[in-house]
Amino acid sequence: MSSEHLEQVALFNILRRYEDKYPELKWVFAIPNGGHRHISVARKMKAEGVKAGVWDIFCPFMPWWRDEGGLWIEMKAGNNKLTSNQQAFRDAVGGEYQWAVCYSAEEACHAIGEYLDIDELKGVE
Repeated sequence: MSSEHLEQVALFNILRRYEDKYPELKWVFAIPNGGHRHISVARKMKAEGVKAGVWDIFCPFMPWWRDEGGLWIEMKAGNNKLTSNQQAFRDAVGGEYQWAVCYSAEEACHAIGEYLDIDELKGVE
């Protein structure tokens, strides 16, 4: 399993611990666009609307003190960088959202914590 997968699983495990205190975390969700799949599954997902380049995680809240309409997170492992499709998605969707490329569950927690002003997530180690 990729470390990107494991870090994303760790992120959602951390978020679940805080959902009762911060209910908005319940609605942070993953988009199943990446990964290697059997060709029949990949065709089915493409037919259902899965798009290359859409980022991994979305936090759909717009806190009253922010201008952005949500937070997109792209999880990466090692030295991986955004693909051209991921850059194109960010460029097309643009400034209405906040964007974070994260290399660990901790980085993603910090990004969500900063976006939603949740101190416990800002300090996750």
